[in-house]
Amino acid sequence: MKRTLIILTLTLYCCTAFAQQYSFLFHPQGLEDTVLYIGRHYRDEVQLLDSTARGRKGYHFQGRRPWERGVYALVRQDRKTVLTDFLVDDSRTLTLSGDAKLSAASLRVKGSKANRLMYDYIATEDAARREADSLRKAGASTDALAERMTAFEEKARRDGQHNLYMQLINLCEPAEVPDSIEDKARYFRLHYWDPFFDSIAFYRSNPSAVLYSPQLFSKLNVFFYGMLYRADADTIVLELDRLMARIGDDTALARYVIQFIEPRYYRSTRNIGWDAVWCHIAREYILKGRCPWMRESEIYLTKQNLARIGQSIIGAHGQELWMLDTTQIDAPEHWQSSHRQPTRYVILWFWDPDCHHCQEQSEELKVLYDSLTAIGNKRFEIYAVGYDSDVEKWKRYVKEHDFRWVNVGGTHVNIDYQEAYNVHGAPTMIILNERRDIIMNKVLPVKSLMAFLDNYEKLSARTAKH
Repeated sequence: MKRTLIILTLTLYCCTAFAQQYSFLFHPQGLEDTVLYIGRHYRDEVQLLDSTARGRKGYHFQGRRPWERGVYALVRQDRKTVLTDFLVDDSRTLTLSGDAKLSAASLRVKGSKANRLMYDYIATEDAARREADSLRKAGASTDALAERMTAFEEKARRDGQHNLYMQLINLCEPAEVPDSIEDKARYFRLHYWDPFFDSIAFYRSNPSAVLYSPQLFSKLNVFFYGMLYRADADTIVLELDRLMARIGDDTALARYVIQFIEPRYYRSTRNIGWDAVWCHIAREYILKGRCPWMRESEIYLTKQNLARIGQSIIGAHGQELWMLDTTQIDAPEHWQSSHRQPTRYVILWFWDPDCHHCQEQSEELKVLYDSLTAIGNKRFEIYAVGYDSDVEKWKRYVKEHDFRWVNVGGTHVNIDYQEAYNVHGAPTMIILNERRDIIMNKVLPVKSLMAFLDNYEKLSARTAKH
């Protein structure tokens, strides 16, 4: 069945704000909350705007206020649970009653044709989903249901083409993929934003409607954390730049997108190499003056963070560490270098003997390391940095567990390795290649380590041929 936008959380503002009389009466039968709020959605938050106590007839919001046309959230007394969303149209009058959850199928609407259309649409979509689930469980075909819903959706769009709710649906509709396209996934990614920018006239006349809509948040979330979840940093950067180019000089929309993406890739631990996305945003957008909403202090902090994080991303040259071994004797022969090892790869292993996960991973590393050493196939050296201020405890743990790799620790060190490699917890794993460039900067499961090195060598060989 064709997937359409199901809106239960949208917020819309149009530029028609002026104080006028309004009356919004909500009667969720059986709801015991003493107070309800009206709010708007911004990204993944709800900003509360008004409140009222429960009265004899329900929850009555009334008075004079510059409500703008749009979709608002009715929020429960916990100040975060959205009971339902509702449209504010030109009449500024609405009576809404139904069950305690104000489910779409139970709602009775007075004073607003736009709200009636919205809830009828949602109720029909909800019923279709339940019917589809039942048919699938019974092993029956859903083809007839899909055809019926397609016809329903097309009619709803025709009948409500000037209705605010249907315009929002059209704005966030996914791109259509022609049957003739072979690489459908790539086509869908490249044209994902077409419906949005095809409806740019609607956005230009209703900017707040879109910016305060959680649907924009959802659309961005699906794109960057759904479609691009397994993409490498270069691909994500390419798609970000393509989107920002289409946004152009629209500061409000650019701010929304940058503020959505930037914190999610800052020190990202989800996928290998994703911190390079944040570095790109910092370097190409924030520090080049393309984020005019940012304060000077924020820009300065970004510059400081980029200087630190940028030197530890994949592709950067790893900084050489010199530290004392377990003897802790300050003599030349007891200083150990992270770079001057005879193996092709060096694994920088920042660990803490008090960390349970560090203990488990270190034991697994030991099994692999000892096995490779025994068969004469030690492709890497482990440069293990004891991430603990209690030197005696660290030395004792190394001896008891017979770690035969390069063990270093203590306070004698040539540079601040936490800053040099962005180490902010244990365990942290950094893998350096033969040039001592960083090729991995996240903790890999030990069982995946050899496969990672094999894949890296295959990729390096293909790259060298070209």
